[in-house]
Amino acid sequence: MHKQTYDQLKETVYTETLDNGLRVFLLPKPEMTKTFGIFTTDYGSIDQSFTPINQKEHVTVPDGIAHFLEHKLFEKEDHDVFQDFTKRGASANAFTSFTKTAYLFSSTTEVKNNIKTLLDFVQDPYFSDQSVEKEKGIIAQEIQMYDDQPDWRSFFGTLKSMYHHHPVQTDIAGTVASIQDITKEDLYTCYQTFYHPANMVISVAGNFDPDQMMDLIRSNQQAKTFSPLEKIERSFPDEPETVATPKEVIEMPVSISKCMVGIKENVQTIDSSFMEKDLLADMLLEHFYSKSGPFYQELYEKDLIDDSFSFESSREKNFAFSIVGGNTENPDKLADALKEQLMSWNSIQITEEDFVRMKRKKTGELLRGMNSLENMANQFTHYQLLGFDYFELLPTTEKLTLEAANTFLNNWVHEMNVSVCQIVPEKG
Repeated sequence: MHKQTYDQLKETVYTETLDNGLRVFLLPKPEMTKTFGIFTTDYGSIDQSFTPINQKEHVTVPDGIAHFLEHKLFEKEDHDVFQDFTKRGASANAFTSFTKTAYLFSSTTEVKNNIKTLLDFVQDPYFSDQSVEKEKGIIAQEIQMYDDQPDWRSFFGTLKSMYHHHPVQTDIAGTVASIQDITKEDLYTCYQTFYHPANMVISVAGNFDPDQMMDLIRSNQQAKTFSPLEKIERSFPDEPETVATPKEVIEMPVSISKCMVGIKENVQTIDSSFMEKDLLADMLLEHFYSKSGPFYQELYEKDLIDDSFSFESSREKNFAFSIVGGNTENPDKLADALKEQLMSWNSIQITEEDFVRMKRKKTGELLRGMNSLENMANQFTHYQLLGFDYFELLPTTEKLTLEAANTFLNNWVHEMNVSVCQIVPEKG
């Protein structure tokens, strides 16, 4: 077991890669009463085309299968795993994103038993034809529920306007039609390929003894047999740098319109600048579009936005995008104003004073985030799967330069990588 101490943050992380390839990260916080565990596989909704383990032929599985698989792992032949956690006073959950699937719990008691339950239920799949068909109805209702939400529709509508072919434009849960094609055999194929320990990470943060916790996880895995895992071959369609369509309009039964503007970045591979760009995108959006930001104030004074206005940035292995917007009485005017503001980034120069303020704000956000067990363990896992160390975010922030910020800003946006999605009231 390797021990690494981050003196600046007063944090210690214990790590070990087990014989079966599972990467274990322990973040002891003895001052906490709670413990949080998260078991994550490097497999998300965009991983639709791949070569299954021990096979030679490439396959493409139905949209939404990663999310479907997440649901099904909780259901065993004779019980529901949620009940096991509840009996031990733990709160359990799971989520599927574009790039990963995670299973998690938090508890103040019976931590060791809850860790065993987390490892065991994820590594013991049970799928039957009958249970798969039953789940289709449940997930179809979930999809239809989200389809009725303007925020959800505008988010994926913006992604659809940006991307020509990349599966990031597809709803993580798939569609009502696509999930009908999912079979028990499909689930086992995806499970056996992507749920191998060598493709997974477990992170535990909270009140526990690291030696005892590592012994527990190590012995749990030694009692199980896994075949060696070769490199997983995934494939993605070629994606142009330009957006798919400049404007996407969706009619819904809403009383007020919504307008979102997307910025698409061309990301082919992860390089050493990943963390820097990840930080700069967040910092610059925060600078311009937080409630104290100059662009936010400009839009607010023109009565183009309200308190629903938001922004976000996402950077992953082979895609990156940012989205800004919100509710508005004038979707076309807001779209024009946002695009004009974004295009002005080509010539704007951030001042030294503003940049120092941006760095201080980001430093405060990072330190606050590290006070949350859930956030720390989740973000630690996120960056590990990308090949980076979460605790290097703070030193990386400190090393950011004004020149780097302005270079990134001046080259971020151009006419061909910006698109608009509007949710508007149904006609008539």
